[in-house]
Amino acid sequence: MQEAARRTQKERSEAMRATLISAGRMLFVRNGFAATGTPEIVAAAGVTRGALYHHFADKEALFEAVIRAEAETVALAVRRVNYAALSPVDALIRGGEAFLEAMQVKGRTRLLLIEAAAVIGPARLAEIDAETGSRTVAEGLAFAGCQDEPMAHLISAAYDRAALAIDQGADPGPWRAALERLLRGLVNAKD
Repeated sequence: MQEAARRTQKERSEAMRATLISAGRMLFVRNGFAATGTPEIVAAAGVTRGALYHHFADKEALFEAVIRAEAETVALAVRRVNYAALSPVDALIRGGEAFLEAMQVKGRTRLLLIEAAAVIGPARLAEIDAETGSRTVAEGLAFAGCQDEPMAHLISAAYDRAALAIDQGADPGPWRAALERLLRGLVNAKD
């Protein structure tokens, strides 16, 4: 019976954490990190400040949890693609398209590509990226026979730039076409 109670407490704790992350995300997207206060976060989550600080050391820790959740969601979208019937280069292209589609969720580009480096720092953001998204690029390149870590970082940066442009209203077609040419050229150059 105690184990069932612990699971229930764990489930409640996870639900509270998810509620805080959701409220934080909404406010960080709407106001930006700097303009969002902890009183707004707890009000939006419907919890006390004590609950916030029980789960997160401070607003920055909550923001980092939001960034990690966003990065994991994007990486999951890329991993969900059925790559089985695709050639290595087509798999790279389709994975990149899945990334761009996932980045179109309102506020995601701002959070991951603009605010995150400023708030948690480039080094911490790079760690989160290595644990989630950039690994998918490196895996795709390795599948295509291009095991090159610097190249994986450059391809990832190209996709980030495309996501920023699309988020700012650019026509996605030319960006996707340019990325496809880049990937096809890269894979063909190794042959």
